[in-house]
Amino acid sequence: MEDHGITRTLQQIEEEKDLGVYTTSDLKSSMQCNKAANKAMSMLRMVNRAFKRFDKEEFLVIYKSFIRTHLEYCVQSWNPHFVRDEKVLEKVKRRATKCVKGMKKKEYAERLRDLGLTTLKRSRIRGDLIETYNILSGKENVNRDSFFHLIDFERQLRGHGLKLYKRRCRLDTRKFFFSQRVVNNWNSLPQYVVEAPSLNSFKKRLDDY
Repeated sequence: MEDHGITRTLQQIEEEKDLGVYTTSDLKSSMQCNKAANKAMSMLRMVNRAFKRFDKEEFLVIYKSFIRTHLEYCVQSWNPHFVRDEKVLEKVKRRATKCVKGMKKKEYAERLRDLGLTTLKRSRIRGDLIETYNILSGKENVNRDSFFHLIDFERQLRGHGLKLYKRRCRLDTRKFFFSQRVVNNWNSLPQYVVEAPSLNSFKKRLDDY
């Protein structure tokens, strides 16, 4: 790059942190997953030093306030798609649910059911669908067409009237972008869910479905 006759070389970097999210040159989310898991685990250790055991209500307040915020912060932009990255994040939640009184010897699925929680993967899918609803319904101050392309209603054979077109992708880095990975899940929703009049109504209908 030249500036008033002075030649300057742009610095090449392999990673960059912006708004708390790490982006690497290969556009993979492994670094962000490890950073998020480490922060959440550090917070869990601090909580365990302060409290020996929680009951269900205490745990849910602490988990949602101090631990989940790290595991799911801005997750639409760095959603993990490698199994190893998903396991790194889920390991924190597995360990956290063992801190509740009477839960340590139960299986993970049983602990989640008793606490009214879901796996992080299921939570990420729910978050993607909520964000899609916000964009399509105009509740987000963004250009809808920059994210999604609606299929013409007259060309649809079945399903609801807000189906999204899924573009072909050559690379996984594009295949697992938010605007691509959410398409199948969104298109599979019933009409009464996607046409919810408000965000709270959409969440309720989505959870019931």
